[in-house]
Amino acid sequence: MKQFLTRNPNTQIISSLRKDNDKGRPWTLMEKIFLGLTPQQYLSQAMSNPLNWIFAVIFLIGFPVLIGRYIFGLSWAVGDPYDNAWGLFLAFGLFGMVPLSSSGFQLGSAVEVFGRHDFEPIERLGILNGILGYFFAVMFLMVDLGQPWRLPYPMVVSWGPEAVLFLVAWHVATYLSVQAAETSTAFFEWMGWPAGKTFVKKMALGLAVAGIILSTLHQGALGALSTYAPGKVHPLWYSSSFQWLYFFVSSLPGGLCMVIVVSTIAVKTMQWRCDDTFKNSLSKLQIALAKGASMGLITYLTIRLIGIAHDNKWAYLGTGWGAWWMFEIGFGVILSLILLTAGIRNNSVALVRLGAWTTIIGVVLNRLNVYMFTFNWQQGHVHIPPIREIIITVTVYSVYIVTYRAILYRWPILFKWKTRYSDYAVLEPQPAAIAEAEAASSK
Repeated sequence: MKQFLTRNPNTQIISSLRKDNDKGRPWTLMEKIFLGLTPQQYLSQAMSNPLNWIFAVIFLIGFPVLIGRYIFGLSWAVGDPYDNAWGLFLAFGLFGMVPLSSSGFQLGSAVEVFGRHDFEPIERLGILNGILGYFFAVMFLMVDLGQPWRLPYPMVVSWGPEAVLFLVAWHVATYLSVQAAETSTAFFEWMGWPAGKTFVKKMALGLAVAGIILSTLHQGALGALSTYAPGKVHPLWYSSSFQWLYFFVSSLPGGLCMVIVVSTIAVKTMQWRCDDTFKNSLSKLQIALAKGASMGLITYLTIRLIGIAHDNKWAYLGTGWGAWWMFEIGFGVILSLILLTAGIRNNSVALVRLGAWTTIIGVVLNRLNVYMFTFNWQQGHVHIPPIREIIITVTVYSVYIVTYRAILYRWPILFKWKTRYSDYAVLEPQPAAIAEAEAASSK
């Protein structure tokens, strides 16, 4: 897109409610969808992007395999589901994506509850990261379970209030609704519906509080799921007393670091879509996020060590699995902590961004270890995903990336709409805008 704009300097990109800097007619929906380009121009630009061709190849191969999973069953796609309760769809898609999506409630609560308005330039990105991560985690769950038309059963048909799965289902569903409401302010701005935005903004504090409660509960509940299978998960990754705490605490640095990574990718690959406020404050905000992530990592490391000591599992560290556990902790926690703290101390954004990457890898590796690699460890069998399972996982995750990118291109996430006072006079009084207009007219 940026290349096309370079070749066509007269082409306008949607950044306001009206064409020509709010002086002309409102943008039509189709103009908003095509970013101010004609359909032919937009298609030409899309075809000139090599990344789109990579996604096209992935979808061309992946969608038939995904359809085959529903036609021929789960065992056709994953090989041995009866020996391994958790595969790549859940270990990565559900248990891995959910902790990386905790940025929604963290940034929402920081701004709305604790008054950290300096995080506002990145708040919407954090909330969008949250809702998309949760939504596609549910998509991965549907791929694993099959029969998506029976999704309402654990919600309203067959209740099991004493089951952890029932708790997770309701928490994820209600939290998705909360995040949809929080994200809707950007959608209402994009559509030009100020009344909807004003209505949601009135509930901002309540939505933030609800997000804290729901996300805290279900992050821990996901860890509690492994208590259904005591003895099957390796003792170094399992603790009946601390399992829920492992998952909740690790989600905190995971979500913050995911925002650091996504915002870095956004400012590098779609700088034309980022406004000056976002670009000028990004480095400072990423270092601030790194401070929170580093404190979360210290807490997580402490709890993991307490869990080993509490259950007296030191002897396992001398085994092969112990070496793998130390690699996970050393790379995903200790190295990440060193990089983040060094970046904070030296005000180095590059180190912070590198530490964010290692943190994300460490969180995902932990979920893969708990729910796939160490599951049934006593049988000496490690589930290695077959090619069809990998293809489906890559396909669904590619849809996630394409959706993410499409929203960032269009909605005011990385930028703020340029609005006229008359468009929001009744709903959003702007005294500063009035004074500026009066001063201009007096001249």
